[in-house]
Amino acid sequence: MTNVTFEVVQREYDKLRPQLPRFCGCATCRGDVLVFALNRLSPHYVSTLEGEVLTELRLDSDQERAKLDVALLDGFRRVGLAPRCGARSVQLM
Repeated sequence: MTNVTFEVVQREYDKLRPQLPRFCGCATCRGDVLVFALNRLSPHYVSTLEGEVLTELRLDSDQERAKLDVALLDGFRRVGLAPRCGARSVQLM
C-alpha cells in the first residue's frame, strides 16, 4: 500500500518553505509541520498504480490543494511559535 498523501504533502511543503525564510526548517521542525498537516487531512491510501494516479489527480484539484496549503501554513505558524528543536520562536503570520 502507498500513502500518496504523504508524498503530496512533502512536495507542497517544499514549495511553500522558501516563502517563509524565518522558519527554522530543520528536520524536527519539518517533520512537525508534515505531521501536523497530515493529521488534519483525510488519508488517501491506495494499493495499485492506477489508484495512485487517480488519487494524485484528485489531490491536484484547487479545493484539495487549498485544504493542504491551509493545513501546512497553520503547521508552519504553530511550529514556528514553539519549535521543539530549540530554535528561537518566530511569528510567521
